[in-house]
Amino acid sequence: MKVTMENLGKKYEGRENFTLRNINLEIEDQEFLVILGPSGCGKSTLLRMIAGLNSITEGELYFGGKLMNKVQPKDRDIAMVFQSYALYPHLTVYDNMAFSLKMQKERKEVIHQKVMEAAEVLQLEDYLYSKPSDISGGQRQRVALGRAMVRKPGVFLMDEPLSNLDAKLREHMRVELVRLHKQLGTTSIYVTHDQTEAMTMADKILLLDGGEIQQFGTPNEFYNTPANLFVARFIGSPTMNIFDGVYQNGRFVSDNGAIDIEPKDADKELLNAHEGKKVYLGIRPERLLAGSKENSFKGRIDVIEMLGKEQVLYVKLDDDKEVIISQPGHYKYEIDEIHDFEFDLDALHFFDGETTKRIN
Repeated sequence: MKVTMENLGKKYEGRENFTLRNINLEIEDQEFLVILGPSGCGKSTLLRMIAGLNSITEGELYFGGKLMNKVQPKDRDIAMVFQSYALYPHLTVYDNMAFSLKMQKERKEVIHQKVMEAAEVLQLEDYLYSKPSDISGGQRQRVALGRAMVRKPGVFLMDEPLSNLDAKLREHMRVELVRLHKQLGTTSIYVTHDQTEAMTMADKILLLDGGEIQQFGTPNEFYNTPANLFVARFIGSPTMNIFDGVYQNGRFVSDNGAIDIEPKDADKELLNAHEGKKVYLGIRPERLLAGSKENSFKGRIDVIEMLGKEQVLYVKLDDDKEVIISQPGHYKYEIDEIHDFEFDLDALHFFDGETTKRIN
């Protein structure tokens, strides 16, 4: 089911400012959208507006072309999975999964068929007659997913469903959720503050900050063409390196003079309108290379994080600014060594010094 938002906004009674405003978005049928952002950015509020749990202050919400603003949650053809699982502790796994169907007065044989189908997909057949207290956190999360699945909703809503799981189980459940989404063939909207979940699971990402859209697009677009400085810093681990400086006479020179490089001709054309003005230069840690060509700098290795196949170097420049550099794990580096590193000129990102928007 296609979900459309037109100038959607939310303002809580007694508050001066809108929590969300100017949300314009189209989520295609069967798409997996991840709503991403820091705490307090409005992502859960937006999900609850889609679900009908929060009222809409302004704008319109459509499901499949039908206006949803005043439609009750039970009539929206949605299913929602919460962070807390929200299982009934006195009911078995089977009865938890069957609960919503029983409330809809479905026939027993239909309920049984749907529960068994969901249990098979989620590998819960051996736990159907256990209570939630007798199974693991990952299994409880799968029960909550199963309870939503059996309804076969038009829109599947998930509010940070993996945040209570340990790191290894989160990784496993990410894969399961993507596989489940493909099997269900439904539109899925997933809220998280975890950029790894967003980048690995989403067809499209919506990044919010301060109640406004910062960028909407594919994970690849977020990583390779961030719309502004906030997006550039928020997406990527380790984070993107950002240098303050000036573009002048065909070169970018950082405020402290430690970075002085000549961009490629294509970047120069974009930067011509910013001659003599403040700009920000961004580059991903993996696009800083060991070497000493013309567009390079010297730095002292302050900290090394060994991650196996890669290592993350925290390198200090003369003015004590820190630069993060990702290198292959088999390269040999030592603390306090001085090394030359060069910029991959194909991987430079420039942002306007006043608006912080991408220069493109």
